Amino acid sequence: MTTVEEVPYSPIASSRLGEWAARNGPVLGVFAALFVLWEIAVGALHIPNYILPSPLVIADKIVVSWQLLLLNAFVTLQEILFGFALSVIIAIPLAIAVVYSRIFERVAFPFMVSLQTIPKVALAPILVIWLGYGIMPKVMVAFLISFFPIVINSVIGMRSAEREMIYLVQSMGASELTTFLKIRLPKALPSIFGGLKVGIGQAVVGATVGEFIAAENGLGYLQLISQVRLDTPLLFAAVVVLSLLGVLLFNTVAWIERLALPWSRLATEVAE
Repeated sequence: MTTVEEVPYSPIASSRLGEWAARNGPVLGVFAALFVLWEIAVGALHIPNYILPSPLVIADKIVVSWQLLLLNAFVTLQEILFGFALSVIIAIPLAIAVVYSRIFERVAFPFMVSLQTIPKVALAPILVIWLGYGIMPKVMVAFLISFFPIVINSVIGMRSAEREMIYLVQSMGASELTTFLKIRLPKALPSIFGGLKVGIGQAVVGATVGEFIAAENGLGYLQLISQVRLDTPLLFAAVVVLSLLGVLLFNTVAWIERLALPWSRLATEVAE
């Protein structure tokens, strides 16, 4: 005779589920209310789909065209990741150079600020002329938009280290490299990750802007094609997928931050 084993009740899992529901429940409730009102308004006002499709129509379009959306989302994801990786590789060494060299700061900062103030839409056609219609123009636009907040946050974080602590370790014989690795870098990591979270969102914008200018695939290109064909449900579906992609990448950076900075997470929990 077989017996069915009872699954033990886990108060920890239940507590975590309750905390998640308490934290995210209001947000999900607001979004659900907005979608219900949207659905009701579209039906009551008889708004045609080519002007404003309802959430159910958009969801149906996502299900029907999931392969097309997935293929173009993968292309856009590549452009975002390459541009973001390039911005990290260049921005953090630039920040270190700015912190350690006043001359470099006076030379580089005006150039970076002036580059940041130029609309990237204006630079995109130039990049197309230089780099062609491949992936590189979109990668470069994503890089140009995302690297500046990473530089600024990294500089602020590295300069936030207490001078007394720096003087203390240097008086004990620590080298400049040891001072950087043990004092400046740990102190700067929360600010650096703050810049990374801003930068990954900017990279999504940059890749999409690049696809608007010159592309043969990608979510931005799919939006342009949908606009020309008056396929507004597909246009909204591409926007939804692009938004979900941005949220996923942002939360991925936030998850890496929690792993890399457990002391920062614990301090935040204690403060709350």
